[in-house]
Amino acid sequence: MREIIALAVKDSKLLVRDKTGFFFVIFFPLLMAVFFGSIFGGSGGGQSSSIPILVVDEDMSEESRAFIGRLDDGAELEVLPATREEAVDQVRRGKVSAYIALKPGFGEASKRMFWGEPPTVELGADPSRRATAAMLQGILMKYGAERFQKLFSDPMTQRNNIDDARESLRSSTGVPPDARANLEEFFTDLDRFLGDDSQMTQTDTAGTGGGPGGGLQPLVVEKVDITVARRGPTSAYAISFPQGAIWGILAAAAAFGISIVVERTHGTLVRLQTAPISRTQILAGKALACFATTVVISVVLFSLARVVFGLRPGSVPLLALAIVSASIAFVGIMMLLSVLGKTEQSAGGIGWGILLVMSMIGGGMIPLFALPSWMLTVSHFSPVKWAILSMEGAVWRQFTLGEMMLPCGILWAVGVVCFLIGVRAFAWTTQS
Repeated sequence: MREIIALAVKDSKLLVRDKTGFFFVIFFPLLMAVFFGSIFGGSGGGQSSSIPILVVDEDMSEESRAFIGRLDDGAELEVLPATREEAVDQVRRGKVSAYIALKPGFGEASKRMFWGEPPTVELGADPSRRATAAMLQGILMKYGAERFQKLFSDPMTQRNNIDDARESLRSSTGVPPDARANLEEFFTDLDRFLGDDSQMTQTDTAGTGGGPGGGLQPLVVEKVDITVARRGPTSAYAISFPQGAIWGILAAAAAFGISIVVERTHGTLVRLQTAPISRTQILAGKALACFATTVVISVVLFSLARVVFGLRPGSVPLLALAIVSASIAFVGIMMLLSVLGKTEQSAGGIGWGILLVMSMIGGGMIPLFALPSWMLTVSHFSPVKWAILSMEGAVWRQFTLGEMMLPCGILWAVGVVCFLIGVRAFAWTTQS
């Protein structure tokens, strides 16, 4: 075992002495993680043309449909019809920012101006998003006021409202006699006023809206708190740092795979066999050095993510399991890559070509949740996908130990199979 550790230390020192290789193994993945985390973290701050919002019509009246139509025609909202159960579920899962529900009686209340309760709209939103809820409440009040203005600008509609209010007043038993007399006189005078001014233009009539209707409420917005069940990534760094760790692991696998080819072509492996160590110990030393390097890269990256960017893994033990599993997989892949080329150039080209394809289809460049469905299917064949999935499972996907077994088990199987194939096909000298 001492000989294996000595060989591993030797290969690690060679990696550190190669400043270019050391940069791409350690610092390049860190730069990628910070760069893409900053980009994705700042995205979403752009201006959006409309806010998707679910709309529940519990009144199913002509007036409620007309109000929903005005919301849909406006530029502020993207109206998506839904049932109450669907709306609450979608908001709770964070799929949409809020929902609005037109309560029963909305249509009848919309026909009145001077009597009865105003139309009521329920606004359901996450209480932590107060700015969004306030903005939506303002939008609803805007369209409620537009409906009110339209009623004021139409004398015939106003007279119909006055008649309805007068009938409601007469049938009501809870109004004191003095108040009833005053309201009757007010409705009579207003009816006479509208009849005398039937030739007024719309603009003139709208200007009188501040008189009898100035203190009326066009719409009531009832706010309901819907707490979002947050299961997504806590920040963009929860996505970019697993990707950065994978790039570090890929770089280490490529570097150690190429180093084996270099030592074979330069005769270093032949000279090592003259020492009192076996071939198995030599390969085990290479594997241990690669494994240790990949683990250190991952630990350093996630430690920096914790200290500098506040990225707190959901489970440290499961993250350790994910790092070890990914390292085992790519130690085996490193061994397999070392037998694919006879020269340093061919081994480097073939190795990086394979690793880049693994990364492209496995979520190393584009996050897994952003991949199209067909690419998600193809990604099953890439160990990069399972390495990222295991790390994300420990960082933010809230995987249990049982759920971690699938990606980690696949990584262990890939590592063992690739390592055995690489050892069996390994050539200790350059063949002509």
